[in-house]
Amino acid sequence: MDSLSYKTISANDATVTKNWVIIDAADEVLGRLSAQIAKIIRGKNKVNFTPHVDCGDYVIVINAEKVKLTGKKMTDKVYVRHTGYPGGQRFATPADYLARKPEFVIQKAVKGMLPKNRLGAALLKNLRVYAGTEHPHVAQNPTPIKLNELK
Repeated sequence: MDSLSYKTISANDATVTKNWVIIDAADEVLGRLSAQIAKIIRGKNKVNFTPHVDCGDYVIVINAEKVKLTGKKMTDKVYVRHTGYPGGQRFATPADYLARKPEFVIQKAVKGMLPKNRLGAALLKNLRVYAGTEHPHVAQNPTPIKLNELK
Protein backbone atom coordinates (compact mmCIF):
# COMPACT_ATOMS: atom_id res chain seq x y z
CA MET A 1 0.00 0.00 0.00
CA ASP A 2 1.71 3.12 -1.24
CA SER A 3 -0.59 5.83 0.11
CA LEU A 4 -2.07 6.47 3.51
CA SER A 5 -5.80 6.27 3.91
CA TYR A 6 -5.76 9.02 6.54
CA LYS A 7 -4.01 12.29 7.13
CA THR A 8 -3.27 14.08 10.36
CA ILE A 9 -4.90 17.49 10.20
CA SER A 10 -3.07 20.25 12.01
CA ALA A 11 -4.92 23.49 12.73
CA ASN A 12 -3.44 26.86 11.80
CA ASP A 13 -4.56 30.47 11.95
CA ALA A 14 -6.45 30.18 8.68
CA THR A 15 -8.42 27.04 9.54
CA VAL A 16 -9.26 27.64 13.20
CA THR A 17 -12.72 28.93 14.14
CA LYS A 18 -12.91 30.97 17.33
CA ASN A 19 -16.22 31.48 19.13
CA TRP A 20 -17.22 33.68 22.05
CA VAL A 21 -18.50 31.98 25.21
CA ILE A 22 -19.73 33.48 28.47
CA ILE A 23 -19.36 31.87 31.89
CA ASP A 24 -21.09 32.95 35.09
CA ALA A 25 -18.65 32.61 38.01
CA ALA A 26 -21.30 33.08 40.72
CA ASP A 27 -20.99 30.40 43.43
CA GLU A 28 -18.28 28.50 41.50
CA VAL A 29 -15.08 27.18 43.11
CA LEU A 30 -12.06 29.15 41.86
CA GLY A 31 -9.79 26.23 40.92
CA ARG A 32 -12.44 24.18 39.15
CA LEU A 33 -13.69 27.26 37.30
CA SER A 34 -10.16 28.25 36.25
CA ALA A 35 -9.33 24.76 35.00
CA GLN A 36 -12.39 24.75 32.73
CA ILE A 37 -11.63 28.28 31.48
CA ALA A 38 -8.01 27.34 30.72
CA LYS A 39 -9.16 24.27 28.79
CA ILE A 40 -11.57 26.35 26.67
CA ILE A 41 -9.02 29.12 26.03
CA ARG A 42 -6.37 26.57 25.04
CA GLY A 43 -8.79 24.77 22.72
CA LYS A 44 -8.46 21.34 24.32
CA ASN A 45 -12.22 20.83 24.14
CA LYS A 46 -12.13 20.90 20.32
CA VAL A 47 -11.45 17.98 18.01
CA ASN A 48 -8.83 19.89 15.99
CA PHE A 49 -6.66 20.82 18.99
CA THR A 50 -3.09 21.61 17.99
CA PRO A 51 -0.62 22.31 20.83
CA HIS A 52 1.35 25.10 19.15
CA VAL A 53 -1.63 27.08 17.76
CA ASP A 54 -4.12 29.42 19.42
CA CYS A 55 -7.22 27.39 18.54
CA GLY A 56 -9.32 28.11 21.63
CA ASP A 57 -12.34 30.33 22.11
CA TYR A 58 -12.73 33.77 23.61
CA VAL A 59 -14.07 33.51 27.17
CA ILE A 60 -16.05 36.18 29.02
CA VAL A 61 -16.37 35.65 32.77
CA ILE A 62 -19.02 37.62 34.68
CA ASN A 63 -19.73 37.89 38.42
CA ALA A 64 -16.05 37.48 39.32
CA GLU A 65 -16.65 38.90 42.80
CA LYS A 66 -18.96 35.99 43.67
CA VAL A 67 -16.36 33.24 43.18
CA LYS A 68 -15.73 30.89 46.13
CA LEU A 69 -12.66 29.28 47.63
CA THR A 70 -12.85 26.06 49.61
CA GLY A 71 -11.57 25.58 53.14
CA LYS A 72 -9.79 28.53 54.74
CA LYS A 73 -8.10 29.69 51.53
CA MET A 74 -9.99 33.00 51.58
CA THR A 75 -7.88 34.12 54.57
CA ASP A 76 -4.88 31.73 54.56
CA LYS A 77 -3.84 31.85 50.88
CA VAL A 78 -1.33 34.62 50.19
CA TYR A 79 -0.51 36.40 46.91
CA VAL A 80 3.04 37.79 47.00
CA ARG A 81 4.30 40.68 44.86
CA HIS A 82 7.32 42.95 44.95
CA THR A 83 7.44 46.69 44.29
CA GLY A 84 11.01 46.58 43.02
CA TYR A 85 12.41 48.58 45.93
CA PRO A 86 14.38 47.16 48.87
CA GLY A 87 11.97 45.79 51.45
CA GLY A 88 9.15 46.10 48.93
CA GLN A 89 7.61 42.66 49.33
CA ARG A 90 3.83 42.93 49.69
CA PHE A 91 1.32 40.29 50.73
CA ALA A 92 -2.43 40.09 50.09
CA THR A 93 -5.16 37.50 50.58
CA PRO A 94 -7.90 36.58 48.12
CA ALA A 95 -10.38 38.40 50.37
CA ASP A 96 -8.36 41.61 49.89
CA TYR A 97 -8.32 41.24 46.12
CA LEU A 98 -12.00 40.29 45.87
CA ALA A 99 -12.86 43.51 47.71
CA ARG A 100 -10.51 45.68 45.62
CA LYS A 101 -10.27 44.15 42.13
CA PRO A 102 -12.03 40.77 41.84
CA GLU A 103 -10.92 40.21 38.23
CA PHE A 104 -7.33 39.62 39.39
CA VAL A 105 -8.10 36.41 41.29
CA ILE A 106 -9.54 34.61 38.26
CA GLN A 107 -6.95 36.00 35.84
CA LYS A 108 -4.07 34.87 38.06
CA ALA A 109 -5.52 31.39 38.52
CA VAL A 110 -6.07 30.92 34.77
CA LYS A 111 -2.64 32.34 33.93
CA GLY A 112 -1.03 29.72 36.15
CA MET A 113 -2.78 26.96 34.19
CA LEU A 114 -1.60 28.14 30.75
CA PRO A 115 1.80 27.50 29.13
CA LYS A 116 4.63 29.71 30.34
CA ASN A 117 5.70 31.00 26.91
CA ARG A 118 4.60 33.39 24.15
CA LEU A 119 1.63 31.21 23.30
CA GLY A 120 0.42 31.34 26.90
CA ALA A 121 0.67 35.14 26.90
CA ALA A 122 -1.32 35.29 23.66
CA LEU A 123 -3.94 32.88 25.02
CA LEU A 124 -4.43 34.99 28.14
CA LYS A 125 -5.57 37.87 25.92
CA ASN A 126 -8.60 35.75 24.96
CA LEU A 127 -9.90 35.97 28.54
CA ARG A 128 -12.14 38.85 29.61
CA VAL A 129 -13.18 39.01 33.29
CA TYR A 130 -15.79 41.41 34.72
CA ALA A 131 -16.93 41.97 38.29
CA GLY A 132 -20.63 42.44 37.59
CA THR A 133 -23.10 41.00 35.13
CA GLU A 134 -22.54 43.75 32.54
CA HIS A 135 -19.94 43.34 29.79
CA PRO A 136 -19.21 45.28 26.56
CA HIS A 137 -19.15 42.19 24.30
CA VAL A 138 -22.83 41.93 23.44
CA ALA A 139 -22.06 42.47 19.74
CA GLN A 140 -20.02 39.23 19.64
CA ASN A 141 -23.17 37.29 20.64
CA PRO A 142 -21.46 35.00 23.21
CA THR A 143 -22.86 31.55 23.92
CA PRO A 144 -23.58 30.85 27.61
CA ILE A 145 -21.87 27.75 28.99
CA LYS A 146 -22.76 25.78 32.12
CA LEU A 147 -19.61 24.35 33.72
CA ASN A 148 -21.33 21.23 35.00
CA GLU A 149 -22.22 20.26 31.41
CA LEU A 150 -18.56 20.31 30.29
CA LYS A 151 -16.33 17.28 30.58
